[in-house]
Amino acid sequence: MLSLVELSGSPFSVGSTLGKFGAPAAHDYLIHSESWASVMAWRGSDAAASMLALVDAHFPQIRQELEGLASGLELPFEDVFLWNCRGDLWSMPPDGCTTVQLPGRQPRITHNEDGDPGFAGHCGLGLFRPDNGPAFASFLYPASIPGHTFAVTAHGLAMTVNNLRSRQITAGVPRMVITRAILNQTRLENALTLLRSTAKSGGFHLSLAQSGQPDLYTVEFNALGVSTFTLTKPALHANHLIHPFMRDHAQLITDSSRYRQERGNALLAQGVNDPLRILADQENKVFPIYRNAPDDSDNENTMATADLHIGAGQVDWCVYEQPGEPPRYRLTDASLV
Repeated sequence: MLSLVELSGSPFSVGSTLGKFGAPAAHDYLIHSESWASVMAWRGSDAAASMLALVDAHFPQIRQELEGLASGLELPFEDVFLWNCRGDLWSMPPDGCTTVQLPGRQPRITHNEDGDPGFAGHCGLGLFRPDNGPAFASFLYPASIPGHTFAVTAHGLAMTVNNLRSRQITAGVPRMVITRAILNQTRLENALTLLRSTAKSGGFHLSLAQSGQPDLYTVEFNALGVSTFTLTKPALHANHLIHPFMRDHAQLITDSSRYRQERGNALLAQGVNDPLRILADQENKVFPIYRNAPDDSDNENTMATADLHIGAGQVDWCVYEQPGEPPRYRLTDASLV
């Protein structure tokens, strides 16, 4: 079950609480995993040093949050920082996700959060009330800062994040730091400016919207650029670049990502308009959209599903643990104030 975690105070204090939440899973599972070993191969690298220098220069409060995270985890800071750079340094981190995007006067974003099955039962929903920055709620993985999954802020900014497996490694700001910084923005326009103006390392796909605005943005970014446009018809995004400006960039497209994209597009073309039905689909037994197989091809399972309704005055949203079951949590952005 997804636990509810309340975090407040200074950046270091928030990070420390986050670290204590994730410490059991980190010590029992993560640091013994092949994923951890793959990322730790970058210890002492020039790329890691360059990324840390950029975080220090441009996002010092997030650096403090990472230091608190390492303290709460009781792990070396360098190791924890590297783990939070995993998608910048390594093309196959166990992070996935599928998102259905429904534009309109009141947009809707529905998102399967796919991650390492070893974290099943150890994830949570964090309610953040930091001393510096807006309050927000975010899905939590052990040993990771918030913001690279799904989140809603007290200002009605809604964001979901999909992994992209870019082949380009550049000395930029880590992608998880960028999405964490987006949660400090009060306006959607400021979030887009941040994305366009920051030197980037790895890549993500984002769905972005804000209460009181009809625009639903689909965003792809990596070290080579940013592609942003508003959606005018229902869409689905899995884990590879599909925007015309971005899709020819060097990337790794797994069979799972390709089939989820194709199946989701087919369901939308057939007129299926229930995003929860789409995200629960297992028509393809080998590469389903909803992923719960112990031998998943990408070593990922669906940890939760978020259904975000971006209204004129607030964001109403639910978090589900299993398809067909009542939501585990019902929230609004107003509950974060």
